[in-house]
Amino acid sequence: MLVELRIKDFALMEDVHLVFDKGLSVFTGETGAGKSMLVDALGLLLGGRASNEFLRHGKDKACVEGIFSNLPLKLTEMLQDEGYPLEDDLLFLYREINDSGRNVCRVQGRTVPLSLYRTFCEGLVDIHDQMEHQSLLQAETQRELLDSFGGEEHLKLLKQVRDAAVNYRNTMSRERELLRSERDREKREEILRYQIEEIDRIAPVSGEEESLEQEKKFLLNAEKIVSLVNEAYDELYAGTKEASDSAFDMIGSATEKMGELSALDPEIEELHKNLEEIYFSLEDYVTKLRSYKDKLDFEPGRLDGIETRLIDLGKLRKYAYTIEAVLERRVEMEEELEEITHLQDEKENIRREKKEALTTYNNLAEELSLNRGIQAERIEKGLADELLDLGLNEARIEIIFSPVTEPSPEGAEQIEFYFSANVGEPPKPLAKVASGGEMARIMLAFKSLLSKVETVDTFVFDEVDSGVGGRTIMKVAEKLEKISENRQVLCITHSAPIAAFADSHFGIDKVVVEDRTQTKVNRLGESERVQEMARMLGGERVALSLAEELWQQAKNS
Repeated sequence: MLVELRIKDFALMEDVHLVFDKGLSVFTGETGAGKSMLVDALGLLLGGRASNEFLRHGKDKACVEGIFSNLPLKLTEMLQDEGYPLEDDLLFLYREINDSGRNVCRVQGRTVPLSLYRTFCEGLVDIHDQMEHQSLLQAETQRELLDSFGGEEHLKLLKQVRDAAVNYRNTMSRERELLRSERDREKREEILRYQIEEIDRIAPVSGEEESLEQEKKFLLNAEKIVSLVNEAYDELYAGTKEASDSAFDMIGSATEKMGELSALDPEIEELHKNLEEIYFSLEDYVTKLRSYKDKLDFEPGRLDGIETRLIDLGKLRKYAYTIEAVLERRVEMEEELEEITHLQDEKENIRREKKEALTTYNNLAEELSLNRGIQAERIEKGLADELLDLGLNEARIEIIFSPVTEPSPEGAEQIEFYFSANVGEPPKPLAKVASGGEMARIMLAFKSLLSKVETVDTFVFDEVDSGVGGRTIMKVAEKLEKISENRQVLCITHSAPIAAFADSHFGIDKVVVEDRTQTKVNRLGESERVQEMARMLGGERVALSLAEELWQQAKNS
């Protein structure tokens, strides 16, 4: 229940402080006095849209504060769990907007993000404005109203249905994507198999290309290599035609002579040893050169074979620049091919998942449909009684279920309210047959029903009497009074009969203070209430008499 409301620098409301009680409280005033501002300010407090347009001219910020009591247990537990326990069983909310566009939200005096703030505000107040009549014409609103009667367990089931529908649709989407890409995958599989077979046919070996290039270079210079080796060998060891002695023989002869010389002159001994080392090194070198020369064996046709092999290896460059990269790419191809070959398995898995998802959805949706059928009967019976109270004696509401062809997040049926106001007339869609006045009373009937099942403790009605007059307005007033027996009701009205039935009456006026217009909201005393009702009835002397009679009638009812 809303206990207190404080509004500062909000549009024309410079400083408004209101204290509320249980029961029915009405707000009345001339058109344009600022009644709608009160609803806007309350909407802002409850986490609604913020706008700089709400700022009072010349002010840099506006704020709305509210104190609530008698909170639903679920909200009380949530506040406790989140670290915002009630203080003396009261919830303190604060919302501030400023000219920079910033929002300041406080719960129990502590700043919180707007998203968390809105969570705490859910279920505190049910605001019904004039546009809600129109929303009742929409199938979505009608379905939501029906589901709201089922309570928490029904809403949990609805969430399960929505989750199951999303799961089924996701599975369907995966299947469509799989089928859509199946043809592309078949082409890709054919390409991959060809590419892997080509690599396997050529069978490249890491480092092979470099080795073959080196061997090719060697073979291309084979004749020159043989000639050079033979010439070097002859000059070093075998001798040549021009000079019979080889370098080896001449160094050997010089070594012998240096040995004889060292025997004659000891100083030459070191030079003899150096030359002797050269001789032995040359002998070892010649041995190695002979071995290299003997191994030279050029296989006929080997060069052609290398050329052919290099051409084959070159064909693989379309997959990667090096043989090592080609081999890595082949591994990736194998892995991709493995995935594609499992396509059939994947299709079977998705079909199985789709069947399971559909079964789960159908089971949950069937249970939801049964629950909705029960709620529909309750609503039809309850609305018949409520509409009877509101002067629609022969009116009836029928809730029609139409099956849907595909699993829907909202269940297995479309829901539409049908209405008949007269005996002998078949019900037709509510949107096509209900008048403005009838719509106002139907919505009020719904709110009256909801007040019996919802945990919301405060209902706000903005001009619920719109389009209603005559004796019917008394029925509306009595209905609002009936709702206020169990719920706090705040009602903005232009109707004197509704004002007469109120437990508290607030007058809303525009006044000029120091050349600035302000909207003032004041609780009216008994005589002030009668005067205000007289104004609402026309303002003449006869209206005052009628207002006094109406006041007495309401007090004695």
